Amino acid sequence: MAQGLKEQGGRALEDGLLDAGESDVEELEKLSRSFDWHQRRAIGWNPATPAEILARLSRDSVAWVREGVAGNQSASLDLIRLLAKDANGYVRSAVALNWKTPTELLDVLAEDVMSDYDSSLQESRYIVKEAVAKNPNIGEASLHVLSRDESEYVREAVAGNSVADEDLLDRLSLDISWVVRRKVATRSSRPDVLTRLAGDRITDVREAAAANPKTPVEALRTLARDRMWEVRRKVAENPATPAEILEALAGHWSFMVREAVSCNPNVPDSALDRLIDDSDQSVKMAANVARTRRQRP
Repeated sequence: MAQGLKEQGGRALEDGLLDAGESDVEELEKLSRSFDWHQRRAIGWNPATPAEILARLSRDSVAWVREGVAGNQSASLDLIRLLAKDANGYVRSAVALNWKTPTELLDVLAEDVMSDYDSSLQESRYIVKEAVAKNPNIGEASLHVLSRDESEYVREAVAGNSVADEDLLDRLSLDISWVVRRKVATRSSRPDVLTRLAGDRITDVREAAAANPKTPVEALRTLARDRMWEVRRKVAENPATPAEILEALAGHWSFMVREAVSCNPNVPDSALDRLIDDSDQSVKMAANVARTRRQRP
């Protein structure tokens, strides 16, 4: 069991609350009854925790312990269904994120309007609906409903879901929120969509398009002349950027752009020769590392 826990990357190990050699059932049982709820939560997250212990922790008085169980992919479907009705929204959100949660249950949670205030954004977010929108088990109907949700963060989560097809991404690429358009720019593979997003008025969206290996070369050429150096850096980092564009970016005034060019596997030898003699030490170092790698047999 200790080896299984190590291979699965149990949260107890990540949290530093359980050593690799302490994953036997007896120790798990002991820690699951700890006075410290942090330890009980770690056991709830642990994929090696036996079903009977998870069942007991699913009734824990501390919501964060129940949340741990709700997110555990080793939890039984019965436990997941039980915790989907939990009074605490964070517990339900963990159920919604769990890849073991079945589609029919996600359909129910997709209507959960529990919200929480995000102090970093200074606005409320629908944490359960966002979690549902991220789950690849979501049904097509719920996915499309959430793609029209009033919350831009729910729509962003839809755009980031691996099951969102290109037609849906195409529609979301026209979303009023730049947060949603940025997410589409990272995932779309349609040339017309990426070309349009490459001309977006928001820098973050253009950066995302510049970093996407599927962005057409003509769009990358345009982005390589962008007024913002951050966008040009993303072009320089893109593994699909052709040599001639990298050659031009190797002379950019920003050392961060030149450093990115040095690290790109497509950088031509002529540009690399110049970058090795760059006035900036970080650029020079990156170019020398790239040169050394190329000289290896």
